[in-house]
Amino acid sequence: MLNENIKAIRKSKGLSQQELAVKLNVVRQTVSKWEQGLSVPDSDMLISISKALEIPVGRLLGENVIEPPVNDLQAICAKLEVINLQLAQRKATRKRVLHWFFIALCVGIVAIFAILLALKSPYLGWDYSDPETAVFGAGFHVFEWLFARAAPVMLIGAIVGAFLTRKKE
Repeated sequence: MLNENIKAIRKSKGLSQQELAVKLNVVRQTVSKWEQGLSVPDSDMLISISKALEIPVGRLLGENVIEPPVNDLQAICAKLEVINLQLAQRKATRKRVLHWFFIALCVGIVAIFAILLALKSPYLGWDYSDPETAVFGAGFHVFEWLFARAAPVMLIGAIVGAFLTRKKE
């Protein structure tokens, strides 16, 4: 059985005994003896033969190796379709989360502006002779000053972000 399989597979690959012998680093007569059934290759050589002939060792030994059916392409397409759907869902979820983040940022900026307008900079009337009040008042002033300059830009960015991430139907 092994001898017939080596010969049949070698011929199906279009190799001569000499060409197979060169791939295996043996003499042609060795390949001839294997094919005639006069000798048998050892386990290491079986592995080398299977690599040279690009087939599983089991097929050399006569096992029925299950060839992948032609429908494997359809199975792969189906798996890729599922993966694409999962990726699309993740992208949609990420976009939805980002959209609500931008909306929350807009609301937060407007709310802080409203609070600052309602307070009308109360720290201007504080007594700064107390060091703790002075530090707190200076910190509050820095926050208000930075917020008043950065918030409009952040608000415009958040509005644009919310607009760009909205769900299009």
